[in-house]
Amino acid sequence: MKHEFASLPLDPRAFAQSSGQLTGKESLTRYQRIAQDCLQHGQGSTVAWSARGEMRADHLGHEEIWLHLHADANAPMICQRCLEVVDIPLAVDRWFRFVADEETAAAQDDDAAEDLLVLTGDFDLQQLIEDELVLELPLVARHEVCPTQPPNTASDAEFGIAVAGRPNPFAVLAQLRLGKSRIEK
Repeated sequence: MKHEFASLPLDPRAFAQSSGQLTGKESLTRYQRIAQDCLQHGQGSTVAWSARGEMRADHLGHEEIWLHLHADANAPMICQRCLEVVDIPLAVDRWFRFVADEETAAAQDDDAAEDLLVLTGDFDLQQLIEDELVLELPLVARHEVCPTQPPNTASDAEFGIAVAGRPNPFAVLAQLRLGKSRIEK
């Protein structure tokens, strides 16, 4: 039987044992670390998410607590090439397995295909959603193909003309060096 959980934070063990499910759609402004990088702090954008808990037996038959998280959002940002607005899609679709403590997580982390979380009685699902969405943010926001030419960019031909008109800096240094050595003599 599946139960809908209505409150956060949640107890991961109880959530998984009851095959709990949570869904939500919230303003992006609620996720401050993402909103701070967005235009107008993400006003008008939403984060849609769902979480599902389940118990699974490991290879020895011991029960393990698992959580599946799915989240989607569009982060309105400024393209760093053309300086126009670009909606950056953020998507999370990940399984997490809960372990007893930090030592267990550290010991199993290298061999685990899933992400590991430490089991606490007051697990903050909203914090996990924000953490995972932050990891999806690009280092540099940009369009795949900009809709307009980036401003103030010189073409290759203009660059060649500008460079041709300048003296070679090493030739200038050589002339200075020759002039200095003549003065010393």
